[in-house]
Amino acid sequence: QVQLVESGGGLVQPGGSLTLSCVASGILFKFYDQAWYRQAPGKERELVARIEIRGTTNYADSVKGRFTISRDNARNTVYLQMNSLKVEDTAVYRCGSFGAMTNYWGQGTQVTVSS
Repeated sequence: QVQLVESGGGLVQPGGSLTLSCVASGILFKFYDQAWYRQAPGKERELVARIEIRGTTNYADSVKGRFTISRDNARNTVYLQMNSLKVEDTAVYRCGSFGAMTNYWGQGTQVTVSS
């Protein structure tokens, strides 16, 4: 059974930092691209960051220079380091694993940026 489990969300003040983690099980993690998406209330889901099998990364313009995605294939884990958080970063963040044939999703973790 495939599972992606996110952790690390919570409440943080503007300008603060959080690191999200997503641990995958049941898949050959190193053969999947990994990504973080987010969805705020009333808005569509958007790609935040993606890291490919070989380590190539890409980011939404809104988070460039503030967020960093990384992966640890030995631990089947993808991370999202979020710095200089803004109120508009408030959303449910979900990780995803994207393979040639199938995609998998985590349940999501809430990130709230508020003073």
